[in-house]
Amino acid sequence: MTAGWKAEPVESDIMRVKEDWIDYNGHLNMAYYNVLFDTAIDDVFHQLGLGPDYVKTRGASFFTAEVHVCYVRELGVGMPVRATLQLIDFDEKRAHVYQELRHAEEGWLSATSEQISLHVDMNARKVVPWPDDIVASLTALGKAHAGLPRPERAGRRIEIRKKSQ
Repeated sequence: MTAGWKAEPVESDIMRVKEDWIDYNGHLNMAYYNVLFDTAIDDVFHQLGLGPDYVKTRGASFFTAEVHVCYVRELGVGMPVRATLQLIDFDEKRAHVYQELRHAEEGWLSATSEQISLHVDMNARKVVPWPDDIVASLTALGKAHAGLPRPERAGRRIEIRKKSQ
């Protein structure tokens, strides 16, 4: 587990858009944005103590309950990207995170992802409270991120707004 979280979103390693991820429109298929976001969140959750060993030794994991992705700018083959993660909130069973995917060299925003993760007992297949050590890790990350501004795209909802007549 990482003890020294910084007062900034956690950055992933650089990832690259693979050729077989490109769809018939000539850009990154929407499913692979989720692969990139998921890879980045897995790394942060591993640092929180929730990696593959957690599932094996403690019989619990985290599942995604809801996710909202906004596609801002297209990505193409070979482009280097980096994801960031900000912990927005957590409670006894859930974590609310916000991520941004940016071009790793030029810095422009490609997509955002906001999600709620649930702590799950893998044997009972039900949502259960985080154990004390994970609460301590989430608390440390939460304190580091407490002073960050709430991302503009966090908390968005999806709808078609009708014009007034």
